[in-house]
Amino acid sequence: MMRDRPRTQWLSYVLVLLLLTAGLVSAQLGYLQPVRDAARTLFAPLQIIMSNITIGVGRSAISLRDVQALRQRAEELRAEVNRLSVENARMVELEQENRRLRQLLNYTRNNPQYDYRTAAVVGQKIGDDTSNLLFAIFVDVGARDGVAPGMPVVTDRGLVGRVTRVGPNVAEVILLIDPSSVVNARILNSRVTGVVRGSVDATLVMDRIPQGETVSPGDIVVTSGFGGTYPDKLVIGQVTEVSQRDAEMFQTARIRPTVDFGRLETVLVITTFAPVDPESSLLPPPGEEMTNQ
Repeated sequence: MMRDRPRTQWLSYVLVLLLLTAGLVSAQLGYLQPVRDAARTLFAPLQIIMSNITIGVGRSAISLRDVQALRQRAEELRAEVNRLSVENARMVELEQENRRLRQLLNYTRNNPQYDYRTAAVVGQKIGDDTSNLLFAIFVDVGARDGVAPGMPVVTDRGLVGRVTRVGPNVAEVILLIDPSSVVNARILNSRVTGVVRGSVDATLVMDRIPQGETVSPGDIVVTSGFGGTYPDKLVIGQVTEVSQRDAEMFQTARIRPTVDFGRLETVLVITTFAPVDPESSLLPPPGEEMTNQ
């Protein structure tokens, strides 16, 4: 029995060696190809699924990066648009300011008989207070700039009003449309005289126009210079409507001011015109005798 065991082991080794040799020869001769083909066919769908999953994951990663990049670019463009909008608004404002200043400069050159002080409007008043004014503005010049009460205030479009109160660096200006504002005026071409008054609804009315005089819509109204309150020929506005009554001595006309009082930003104070006392130089209201001044 002991002698048969080594022989059995030796035969086992020879058998394994023969099997390995046969396997190698079969592989070289292609006998295992059908097996390989069958395995490839069996596992092909799984390979396709795994490949698609890999490609999809890759594409998802690329798409996510693209979305993040696009979002970042959109934020950058939005910030740039906002910056340019602010810059454009500032440029528009500067251009408008330059245009206003050029217009005022042209006005001073065309009217060199006076000296002017340019002033920015820093506040406005609509309502009654201790000064009893309904419509007034405040400008950034005052006594230190040579501004005094009574001085006329204009723009290149016409008469704004006059200075009423003055501080060291600020002045109050009563507007032409204020109910307490009264200006001696005339029709530019016909020289028909009258008085222009403000009203509580911020409109202008020219009264004390003699009935026999001709006044028509479209006529230009200017200051007459009578009484010394305002210089002569400052433009006030244009006649829009005329009212006549046979039983009355005077006719009235509605005036559209040439100045846009709601958009005043920069004005001119005429500093070399010395007005007389405004209250003593005005014509009396309609119905009162001249002797009651």
